Amino acid sequence: MAIVLGENRYGKAENRVFRITRRGDAHDILDLNVSVQLMGDFADTHLTGDNAKVLPTDTQKNTVFALSHELGPLEPEAFGIALARHFLGTQTHVSGAEIRIEQYPWHRIVSKGTPHPRAFQRDGSHVRVATVRASRHGGGMRTWVSSGVEKLVVLKTGDSAFKDYVRDRFTTLKETDDRIMATEVTARWRWSECDPARLGNIDWAATHADAMDALLSTYADHYSLSLQQTLYAMGEAVLKRQAAIAAVRLSLPNKHHFVVDLSPFGQENRNEVHIAADRPYGFIEAVVQRDDAPPPPATWPTW
Repeated sequence: MAIVLGENRYGKAENRVFRITRRGDAHDILDLNVSVQLMGDFADTHLTGDNAKVLPTDTQKNTVFALSHELGPLEPEAFGIALARHFLGTQTHVSGAEIRIEQYPWHRIVSKGTPHPRAFQRDGSHVRVATVRASRHGGGMRTWVSSGVEKLVVLKTGDSAFKDYVRDRFTTLKETDDRIMATEVTARWRWSECDPARLGNIDWAATHADAMDALLSTYADHYSLSLQQTLYAMGEAVLKRQAAIAAVRLSLPNKHHFVVDLSPFGQENRNEVHIAADRPYGFIEAVVQRDDAPPPPATWPTW
């Protein structure tokens, strides 16, 4: 029986890039967490300790910061594409690169009725995410991009039912036409285009804002018969509004809120007082996609 080296990659994870753009007395900030992974011919370093083909992870870290300075403030997707292009363009033995970026949103503090030009408050309501995976293709580069959001906690106090489900001898859950529906949205939408030049024509900020609006407005307005039905409606809404998106993956944990039985105290709880249970929880995941959507690469690790 032979022992061989399997799939491998390496890189520098979680480079915290905080960039200030100074426009006179007014400042803009960009808060990113950037992770780099490189794929390629790295067998020698694993098998013999020969590092001749290893670009140090410290160099990768320096590249992230230096390119952030050289290129200026870029949307996460655009910065990821630029980093991938750099590593494939300068390291001939590197066959692929994956760039994962989280963006932490901030907004200006309002002072005396006016947004302050240099003071900010961290918006903890969500994290914007993007993943760029690039590989050599012919004489150029093929690129897959996904955008998305994590840690987006949403809740609505009505317009949600759950009934007519399978019952067996272990079923105790009561049917309801009126329940709290809460979840923490993790959503990623994968773009159809793989040509870096054409990807450069996408307005990443505008499309992200529009996709977020599609997700949130659908969640709010949709009368839900199940969290699965709402998940599909949210993904469908994004695809209908953004023709360049091939597929949307959604992960929705069901953050249960159970009505408290107050009858032992002589009180009637009219669906007003609940206990917010953190675990166990239902966990719903699905991909909503176009039937002609091009598939992602077989080794796409985050899809």
